[in-house]
Amino acid sequence: MSATMIKDKKSGGFFSVLQRVGRAFMLPIALLPIAGLLLGVGASFTNPAMLETYNLLGIMGPGTVPYSIFTLLSSVGTVIFDNLPLLFAMGVALGMAENEKATATLSAAIAFFVMHKTINALLAITGKLAEGAMQEGTIANVVGIESLQMGVFGGIIVGLGVAWLNNRFYKIRLPNVISFFGGTRFVPIISTTAYILVGVLMFFVWPFVQTGIYALGDLVLRSGYAGTLIYGFTERILIPFGLHHVFYLPFWQTGVGGSAMIDGVMVYGAQNIFFAELASPNVTKFSVSACRFMSGKFPLMIFGLPGAALAMYTCAKSEKKKVAGGLLLSAALTSMLTGITEPIEFTFLFVAPVLYVIHSIFAGLAYMLMHLLDVGVGMTFSGGLIDLVLFGVLQGNEKTNWIMIPLVGILYFIVYFLLFRFLIKKRDYQTPGRESADEEVKLYTRADYNSKKSGGTTANDISRTILEGLGGKENIVGLDCCATRLRVSVKDPDLVSEALLRSSGAGGVIRKGGGVQVVYGPQVSVIKSELEEYIDSLS
Repeated sequence: MSATMIKDKKSGGFFSVLQRVGRAFMLPIALLPIAGLLLGVGASFTNPAMLETYNLLGIMGPGTVPYSIFTLLSSVGTVIFDNLPLLFAMGVALGMAENEKATATLSAAIAFFVMHKTINALLAITGKLAEGAMQEGTIANVVGIESLQMGVFGGIIVGLGVAWLNNRFYKIRLPNVISFFGGTRFVPIISTTAYILVGVLMFFVWPFVQTGIYALGDLVLRSGYAGTLIYGFTERILIPFGLHHVFYLPFWQTGVGGSAMIDGVMVYGAQNIFFAELASPNVTKFSVSACRFMSGKFPLMIFGLPGAALAMYTCAKSEKKKVAGGLLLSAALTSMLTGITEPIEFTFLFVAPVLYVIHSIFAGLAYMLMHLLDVGVGMTFSGGLIDLVLFGVLQGNEKTNWIMIPLVGILYFIVYFLLFRFLIKKRDYQTPGRESADEEVKLYTRADYNSKKSGGTTANDISRTILEGLGGKENIVGLDCCATRLRVSVKDPDLVSEALLRSSGAGGVIRKGGGVQVVYGPQVSVIKSELEEYIDSLS
């Protein structure tokens, strides 16, 4: 196969593609914490009820400098949420492009504007922009263009399509007379042309898709507490497969998660509804039907998992308690503050998958309990103390009923502690601190779990294979990486073995003189670090 046609073979298969899409979603989703922080702080300290409660009207009320600053912060946070479809278009294209990511990102922005402007022109031509011509909520203002209400789905359609066009055409060679427009310059050209056609297609097709989305959203809302439980369980159980972002995103960002009229504007998607309500001075209580897809995380992250960490600590052998305690305390605090739970959750998966299944069931119950108790606390994507304070405590209990979170959370802490302690001792699970004397005390990560699933291949095994494939330590002149590739300069290109490099998990090998590029995908920076550590260990 020629170097120009090299693809990431590991991306084959629907399941793997979904995993890649989920990782691509994380690029725009990663913006949500800073946007939520700005909006949360700004909305909290311009909230008349909060200022009145804490007697701050005199120094921070309307007309003061602090009030102006917090209004500015709120506005900046709002603009990110208002333009998430465009950010998804660019972020997904960036994440899914195999090469020339900058070209793909720019082309996605162009295609996004082209698609919506095409739809706008067709709506105007057919007279459907006139008031009352279409069902309420069908038309939306998208980056200043009156178009169909496609939400982040519109951005995802653009991002995935442009990434495919980029991967297909970024090395295209055109006839000499028009060769200037070949290569990467061709990508925005073909993207523009393609998304005029996509815009025409969406004009006819999307109203039917939208009707289906509304019907699905209505079904979800009518499913009541049982539906909330299933949502919470599914969201957790998909984490080991890396598909949870694909699952929850439609609930958070599209009509599947419901709709609400806020200050005269129809808003779709649970998270969008919450942040629109947060920014509105007229909302007296946050929508529980929207927050049902978010509030359940708080009892888990702040109370449940720290309870499990304490259980693991008390079960550790006395000679290993100190080391295990330090690791578990750090993991518990990370979970409580930020909602990042990988070290604890993947330790369950590694040593005792049954504990993770139990944890997922309790996750479903937590979401259902928050729904039952009318808790209206939203989040960015973490569900830790930072989000609870910003979007719960500072907004006031009348608006959020946040007080139920610690009440349920204390119960969760006790249950997790007692149940996990009992099961660890009863089944003799090798949680941190219970290993044999010669084994290292450690928490496990997604990489450890994936390695176990694939037959126990370690990072050192992979690094050893890569080093052998590159001709050995002495053959390496320079080692670096980009977003997806290991970039290596070698003394003797003839010593490089493509077969060995592919056996290490590489999706492709590109050779040019003394330069070798090995395609590993987004995890390449970790592979580079592990390879450098392995080389250092040979010194």
